Amino acid sequence: MNQIPQAAAAARTVVVFPLLKAGRAAPREVASVRSPEARLEEAVSLTQAISVEVVFAEVLPVTRPRPATLIGQGAIETLKIRIEAEEITLAVFDCHLTPIQQRNLEKALNCKVIDRTALILEIFGERARTREGTLQVELAHLSYQRSRLVRSWTHLERQRGGLGFVGGPGETQIELDRRLIGERIARLKSELEEVKRTRHLHRAARKRVPFPVVALVGYTNAGKSTLFNKLTRADVFAQDMLFATLDPTMRRVRLPSGRDIILSDTVGFISDLPTELIAAFRATLEEVLEADLILHVRDVSHPDAEAQKADVTAVLADLGIELHTGEDGLEVANKIDRLDGEAADYWQERTARKNGVVAVSAARGDGIGELLGRIDAALSAQHREISVSLAHRDGKLLSWLYEHGEVTEREDADDEVRLRVRLSPDDLARWDALVAKNGGRNGD
Repeated sequence: MNQIPQAAAAARTVVVFPLLKAGRAAPREVASVRSPEARLEEAVSLTQAISVEVVFAEVLPVTRPRPATLIGQGAIETLKIRIEAEEITLAVFDCHLTPIQQRNLEKALNCKVIDRTALILEIFGERARTREGTLQVELAHLSYQRSRLVRSWTHLERQRGGLGFVGGPGETQIELDRRLIGERIARLKSELEEVKRTRHLHRAARKRVPFPVVALVGYTNAGKSTLFNKLTRADVFAQDMLFATLDPTMRRVRLPSGRDIILSDTVGFISDLPTELIAAFRATLEEVLEADLILHVRDVSHPDAEAQKADVTAVLADLGIELHTGEDGLEVANKIDRLDGEAADYWQERTARKNGVVAVSAARGDGIGELLGRIDAALSAQHREISVSLAHRDGKLLSWLYEHGEVTEREDADDEVRLRVRLSPDDLARWDALVAKNGGRNGD
């Protein structure tokens, strides 16, 4: 995995958010309810995540997007003057730039230019630690780079150098043509398929163990890893930074009822997540698809909390998950310790209604007991109660029911034992298989 060179770590940087006139959209841009200032602030946070010095940032109105440069000549000249005065070496455009736009802006501004996709790829390249994570990031990077190399190959400079994947002046050019990149992508996909098969085997093994899977999802920096650590007493890397967690982590947690669950921490979502990364990380997000319960962790202290919620919901919808709070998911209102009295009271009131919302402070531990209880209740609500009649000699089956289910009633007769038992959907299927193996169906 390429790392940011020490010399590049202090790169003086400008962050630009091109604000397009209403009714116009840059390629691949997604309409957002965020204010331009909030979008710029997020872009600055993303940029700071690659350890560069952000000298200044600005929202740049764009009346008419230019195919060659996106922004107009006047804006280029104004930006260039300040870039030269501030000795800027890197310009981050918080949008998608075509290869031609990137090349032309680099020439016009006389500094390295990257777009939002390249920036997020750079962050992911630094943070991925597991073999699966590094494979996924490399695949996403090559898919992105292939379009850059192919579409602008005849214009490519001999030195492209830069930040890790992105490159910078003075570094050796990545001299890969479509055939070489295609071969590497094919190998990566093959390796990821093997990882995917291994994950499938692990999930199949977990299904043989009576532990429901609960997945944490949420916008990046919502506090998922901090909550994960609090619930599991683990030491997963958690810091106030974007994309602190990339590789999925799973731990066992005991609920108040004594039931054990598997808690899964996942990569954080973000608005306008590069399509290359959505495809590459689908294997990771399959943990969410397989989850029995989803916890949507939200930073309710963030000014764009509602927009972030919409972004997470949209990504889940792309994966085929329609999250219905209170049924197959809980909304965890995190960081209430950062709210003032009235706002904190609002979330506590919503928690009291028990309508699928739980207010917590993962950092301080507030509300953790309530959350565990609500997870317990939500999983129990998915259970089905059945009647079972067993002969006294069926001791193994009886023990299985006590181990995997919740026995609500028991009546001991002379020749049999009659039970009312609550079972999860997975355990009910296992029970049906056990009964069929033993020669018939017990109960209803």
